[in-house]
Amino acid sequence: MKILIINPFGIGDVLFSTPMISNIKMAYPQAYIGYICNIRAKDALYHNPNLNKVFVFEKDEYRKLWRSSKIECIKKFLSFLKEVKIERFDLAIDLSLGYHYSLFLWLIGVKKRIGYNYRRRGRFLTHKIDICGYDDKPVAEYYLDLLRFLDIKPKEHNLKMYVSEKEKKWADSFFQENDLKDDDLVVGMIPAGGASWGKNFSYRHWSCASYARLADKLIDELKAKVVIFGDKTETNICRQVQDATAKKVISLCGKTSLKEFAACLSKCKLVVCNDGGPLHVAVSQDVKTISVFGPVDEQVYGPYPPAGKHIVVSKSIDCRPCYKRFKLPACTFNRRCIRNITVEEVFEKIKNNLPTDGKLDRRT
Repeated sequence: MKILIINPFGIGDVLFSTPMISNIKMAYPQAYIGYICNIRAKDALYHNPNLNKVFVFEKDEYRKLWRSSKIECIKKFLSFLKEVKIERFDLAIDLSLGYHYSLFLWLIGVKKRIGYNYRRRGRFLTHKIDICGYDDKPVAEYYLDLLRFLDIKPKEHNLKMYVSEKEKKWADSFFQENDLKDDDLVVGMIPAGGASWGKNFSYRHWSCASYARLADKLIDELKAKVVIFGDKTETNICRQVQDATAKKVISLCGKTSLKEFAACLSKCKLVVCNDGGPLHVAVSQDVKTISVFGPVDEQVYGPYPPAGKHIVVSKSIDCRPCYKRFKLPACTFNRRCIRNITVEEVFEKIKNNLPTDGKLDRRT
């Protein structure tokens, strides 16, 4: 059996699909599994032993090429379709929520096409589930629901992102060079994230000043060593946090690949972050997390599977969560859902989850 999975969304969404991949491989060990994702998410899938091939389809590249040469764009797209068609997939699981991918699957002869009939966009699917959005349970469980069409009852629920020995050695070297020892309370701090929201990404961010004050308290009161993470586009945010701290912190912002980032997170005792892809990378590395949620529902987009080692800090206010069915209304309350979360609240959550010896234990 040859199975193709399609997910054009961000890193977090792709990681939400990894339990589905694991369950397919458990039920059909000989299955050949391919995956179509965007360029930002591809490294979240490389080295996954349950995948045979990862196809990268970056819509922005095609849009750019279309503006410069429509003929070249069409040629490139047809070449991509040919690359997928050669694999002769028996069935596809389309997580895109649209109709374009399932149309192309039909055109290249994939006979069984599984997905969601979201806003009546499932017209080219052969097997579908009607949904209005992701509302009442974790996204990963919506993905797992599709396995019913393969007669699979899910047994595996953990997010998985695999790193190679090369990346692990890179992280080991970084920790050694910065005198970060195994028994130190190393806290990874990710003050940005949420790039999939485009220009509204900051709606998901706790303030830089809050992260800076938290870093100082962690260092002063818990003798922690704080490492700030982010990608190259988030350098300014990371620098604001670093500049506002009174204590010494280490910054890796813009200095790691996604795999190196994951490898470093796996060596931390705790990760403090906003809602978004970096949170789910940390979860996939089995690290304790404290995440700050504002407009997004943690019951849907929070750490998965929910566990005691993953703690969400949020505010119970009438207008929250306001991000529903993939829409974010204009905020008339100056983002009070996230601005009103205090440094003291987050710090207390961390302290209350410290074992009696004062060190965070990854296993708890």
